[in-house]
Amino acid sequence: MLFKTLTLLALTFSPAALAAEDPFLWLEEVDSARSLDWVKSKNTATLGKLEGRALYPVLEKELREILTSNSRLPAISLQGEYVYNFWQDSRNPRGLWRRTSLASYKTAAPVWETVLDVDALDKAEGVNWVWKAASCLEPAATLCLISLSRGGGDAVEIREFNTATKTFVAGGFLVPEAKSDVSWVDQDTILVGTDFGPGSMSKAGYPLIAKRWKRGTALSEAVEVIHGQPDDMTVSAFVSQQPGWQPEFRVRYMSFFESEISLVLADGKTARLPLPTDAAFQTTIGSKAFFLLQSELKTSKRTFAIGSLVAYPLLRAAEGEASLDGLELVFAPTQKRFLSEVYRSGNYLLLNVLDNVRGKLLRAQRLGNGWQLKEIAMGENGMAEASAGDAYNDTFLATYMDFLTPTTQFLGSTSKLKVEALKSSPVFFDAAGKETHQYEATSKDGTKVPYFVTHKKDLALDGSHPTLLYGYGGFKVSMTPWYSPGAGKAWLEKGGVFVVANIRGGGEFGPAWHEAARNANKQRSYDDFIAIAEDLVRRKITSPAHLGIQGGSNGGLLVGAVAMQRPDLFNAVLCEVPLLDMMRYHLLLAGNSWIDEFGNPDIAEERSWILPYSPYQNVRAGVKYPEIFFTTSTRDDRVHPGHARKMAALLESMGSTVYYFENMEGGHGGSSTPEQRAKILALEYSYLWEKLL
Repeated sequence: MLFKTLTLLALTFSPAALAAEDPFLWLEEVDSARSLDWVKSKNTATLGKLEGRALYPVLEKELREILTSNSRLPAISLQGEYVYNFWQDSRNPRGLWRRTSLASYKTAAPVWETVLDVDALDKAEGVNWVWKAASCLEPAATLCLISLSRGGGDAVEIREFNTATKTFVAGGFLVPEAKSDVSWVDQDTILVGTDFGPGSMSKAGYPLIAKRWKRGTALSEAVEVIHGQPDDMTVSAFVSQQPGWQPEFRVRYMSFFESEISLVLADGKTARLPLPTDAAFQTTIGSKAFFLLQSELKTSKRTFAIGSLVAYPLLRAAEGEASLDGLELVFAPTQKRFLSEVYRSGNYLLLNVLDNVRGKLLRAQRLGNGWQLKEIAMGENGMAEASAGDAYNDTFLATYMDFLTPTTQFLGSTSKLKVEALKSSPVFFDAAGKETHQYEATSKDGTKVPYFVTHKKDLALDGSHPTLLYGYGGFKVSMTPWYSPGAGKAWLEKGGVFVVANIRGGGEFGPAWHEAARNANKQRSYDDFIAIAEDLVRRKITSPAHLGIQGGSNGGLLVGAVAMQRPDLFNAVLCEVPLLDMMRYHLLLAGNSWIDEFGNPDIAEERSWILPYSPYQNVRAGVKYPEIFFTTSTRDDRVHPGHARKMAALLESMGSTVYYFENMEGGHGGSSTPEQRAKILALEYSYLWEKLL
């Protein structure tokens, strides 16, 4: 009765007022002895249930071999004269940042040179450092800002590193641990947004102040260049690295999807670019800046459709002209064809386009007074997309894959419209006799919602097949075809059916597809997901007894919500690093930055649309729920582990059986090393096979 009462009270009282009535609020104390004792007891119970299953050691061994295999396809970047890669294996669980020449990389056995050994750094400093990123000063890429996390969280320590000497720079730039934002200006200057003390961080934990920091001076002496408002999400100051003029910008992010961007002028003053606040900045080429429109834009000369890519002439802003009449149309969407990502390569743009949720790569070139688009062919029915471009020449990296085809890596030339295959992923699972189909389900409001299904050919339509339905449905994130060695080996190869949902809230069909399931309309994401599950049952691909669902982060909220709404429809739920208490999400860690996606539960009207789907407030005594498997990380400083902890505790208090595993490090990704990841995946697939066979 307690949570039924709380749910009714939530319609009237604020989340803060309800906190005192939450019997599991103490589980939000991340590192308290009481909370960690609870975590350890749940981990022990789950390991006891699943590690003893006959399939677990088989899965753990197979997955560990895949994740540590020396034949894996390296994820690479082109920096200066080298190909760089961050590599983890059984000998180097924390990882090596390494490099080789392009000529060597093209051979069957590249000769790699270690640039930074994170395992050795861990041992020398006694810290469980987790590699996050390297931001290098182009084009030489000799000076880099290395981001390292303690345990895998989003907060990082940033250190200057010299790739020529392969050492951290003595007396160089060093930004203490925080959720920071950095950008190179020149070899002696960086722009840094970080924790400068009280009042310098937003409610979501991101910088509200950015400063210009000169080499040889203390961080405390850096000069402020932008200061956001207290209710802003964050601010940013950055330089667009490109040949010739390198424009410098200031950005104030009022929310996740709204920002004001200004150009820094020659005299140090700024000029606000007159684009709508929801227009998303992409990149620059020369004196043009490119924006992806999230709503229709009308100027005195023409109307640009939602989802269009436009070019804005920066020189107009530099000359004090605030007109939009100089906008140029680069790309316009169609009914099924939408732009997802933009890269630059020399004097060209590379456009990753989704065509009915399949990837196409286009080159955009300015000719005369307009832009010409040409496709760069790599594959037909999967995901062809650029992964990086080089602003200082016309080379780029790209990939092609689908659910059954291993990823192939390409090196391309934008000027020649050609690509050459560099390497392909090994075949990690037997895809013979398997096929992928795209179907549509009809949602509650009549909207057609597509999804992909991969299974063995000539599948008997008798409703007996173990089926895993995966979804996300938020923040404009698109669920596109990908090659997953782990899921292929642990699920598809062993006879499982794998389904990927393209529900509203994502970006599969442009900004309008996202907007259709945002804020007051968020329930549409869950209606879409339920409709796909029902369609799978209607087609007799599976049945509720054999149907499982999976989602992480916002996807964890998705599966948590639909499990509460339709517990009869599923027999297994993998709920990973989830949001679940939507009455308090905005008060925990980075949650305040997502108000633009979900709404603010402190406002009565918005609380009224959040409450009906908030999983934590919709648990009911006496209802038979699936035995949900929650996973999270103690070091997740993005989505608070308290969400998963409290939901598991509440369900157990109501008589439900749950599985729970919390990795003690790993951040929002859930794991820091290949061995940790193999263990978690083996636990998850052991659970799925136990529940769905």
